[in-house]
Amino acid sequence: MRHPALEKILILQDRDSKRHSLESQLKSVPRDILAVEQKIAAEKAAIDTARTEMKELEVQKKSIETEIGVADEKVRKYRTQQLAVKKNDEYQALGHEIETMEASISALEEKELGVMYSIDEAKKKFTAAEALLKQGIVGHETRIRDLRTREVSLAAELKQAEADVATSREPIDVPSIRIYDRIAMRMQPVCVPMREGKCGGCHLKVSSEVESDSRKGDKLATCDQCGRIVYFES
Repeated sequence: MRHPALEKILILQDRDSKRHSLESQLKSVPRDILAVEQKIAAEKAAIDTARTEMKELEVQKKSIETEIGVADEKVRKYRTQQLAVKKNDEYQALGHEIETMEASISALEEKELGVMYSIDEAKKKFTAAEALLKQGIVGHETRIRDLRTREVSLAAELKQAEADVATSREPIDVPSIRIYDRIAMRMQPVCVPMREGKCGGCHLKVSSEVESDSRKGDKLATCDQCGRIVYFES
């Protein structure tokens, strides 16, 4: 024979369990949204980094072009001066300067070719990465919208679950609901079946007195190990 309040407590426990689950799910939604937003921020940062690298290469190329232009101007200047000098040693000195500048221009042009190749490669990688990252961002934004929709749905379900819990508490007598609430503050589930003389919660052997009380149903029997309400499962 079961205690008169037992079936009502089991109904309450079931509804309370659903409420706790919904509360937990609802609390996790903002964390999930934040995690997705962080992924979006990371992918946007990756796009910005790739774009910055390309710009830096472009700046480097322009700097080399400027250096080549300066060197070219010096070569023209030295050639003009050569036409005006009369001494052989001055002519040769200017010729040496021209050779030095032309060697510098050659090195700069080689460096420029390397940078131009790097720019082409960077553009290819950026274009491919940008398309992939943008696609990922779209997916993340869709995920956030789904999470916000779920948040609204969970909030509505939780409101109904809270109402169901309140309704299921009403028919339970005061002493029994106090026992339930006292246990619920410490652990879940509150009410568990007893099998082969063992508590279904902590799985430890209950005393013969608890087992007897559970079978008689005169009062709510509680495990003398963990304190949960135990009932004899026929």
